[in-house]
Amino acid sequence: MQNTRTEVVVVGAGQAGIAMSEHLGQRGINHIVLEKDRIAERWRTGRWDSLVANGPAWHDRFPNREFGETAPESFATKDQVAQYFEEYAAQVGAPVRTGVQVTRVTRNEGRPGFTVETSDGTIEANYVVAATGPFQKPVIPQIIPEDAPLNQIHSSDYRNPGQLPEGNVLVVGAGSSGVQIADELHEAGRQVHLAVGPHDRPPRRYRGQDFCWWLGVLNKWEMSAPPAGAEHVTIAVSGAHGGQTVNFRALGSKGLTLVGRASSYSNGVLGFDDDLAANVARGDANYLSILDEADAYIERNGLDFPQEPEARELGELPECITDPLSELDLQAAGITTIVWATGFSVDYSWLEADTFDERGRPRHQKGVGQEAGIYFLGLPWQSRRGSSFIWGVWHDAQYIADQIGIQRAYAAHQPIAANALSAAATA
Repeated sequence: MQNTRTEVVVVGAGQAGIAMSEHLGQRGINHIVLEKDRIAERWRTGRWDSLVANGPAWHDRFPNREFGETAPESFATKDQVAQYFEEYAAQVGAPVRTGVQVTRVTRNEGRPGFTVETSDGTIEANYVVAATGPFQKPVIPQIIPEDAPLNQIHSSDYRNPGQLPEGNVLVVGAGSSGVQIADELHEAGRQVHLAVGPHDRPPRRYRGQDFCWWLGVLNKWEMSAPPAGAEHVTIAVSGAHGGQTVNFRALGSKGLTLVGRASSYSNGVLGFDDDLAANVARGDANYLSILDEADAYIERNGLDFPQEPEARELGELPECITDPLSELDLQAAGITTIVWATGFSVDYSWLEADTFDERGRPRHQKGVGQEAGIYFLGLPWQSRRGSSFIWGVWHDAQYIADQIGIQRAYAAHQPIAANALSAAATA
């Protein structure tokens, strides 16, 4: 692949890169998709064994292909999702080159475009799309020293209960990953503590419709920015067990010990913020607000949907919420493993461009980078709330392809010579 030239280099062949390739191909724009591993590698090896998609198969897909043997209301396994993207890449003829790592991207001097240095040679391109998504660099808060006598892993390294050493487990983080991992460990017979921070928790289904449908008809997927104060609030939702509403009251009542956010550590004792009850109450309020909006939508549109009054029965608050722990001696509690379900940060160290803030996060408008010719795809809230979902990234890719097309048209424009304009004016 020495000294290759193309119009667009797309970095990453996950859901974002494949969507980008489809839209570029439809516009006849020459491009190459580079992937350091395999297509959809994060779905293959960057998730735990039992993971399923958090949205039903009818919703969490690209518009031009359904999931094969997965029923529309069911939740595809991670392997089925990976296979879906591999088949989709073949369907759209995506020019993917796997096993090629991008090591450096620099703007050319004195001529248009960029030089893309890779593990398999150099590529010249007019435009670069960073489609590596948000799950690049696992984040573990600097609370417990690495040399503490504990097995500490990030949720991206968790696979199954049998992988962990004997003993009890603390899971830190109550978004979708943390909740599902904690519940799986509890079902496997482990004693589990779960640190719960601020979160939203929509109903999995309500009055016959999945929450993905409700957020659609209520126009919540199209929100362009999170509400003030909710920029870093996670969503607790799960497709596990056929899809169930996440209920922290129920989790506490069935034996998981809920605690507040982990905040300090000293001599083997982990301290927690006094925010557990408030976080659970906020999640409950979010849940009930969606039920209220759904009921109003049904009445407003005269829909004959089944009643579901039991959905408003939240259950009793377990003792771990009403009388929460402020600290925990990890050794005395028999905790041998901490699973940090605390998210990811981005890593664009390979992209040398003037389009990042002081924390290395992209400066962009709907994926259009601050530096001309650089684009991003797959970011949370890139253009809307749904941007980080499979279907959302497809629509964002369509927009980016349009923007590249616009820039190509400007670059191709040849101005009329000044003397020709003068002659035309006097004719």
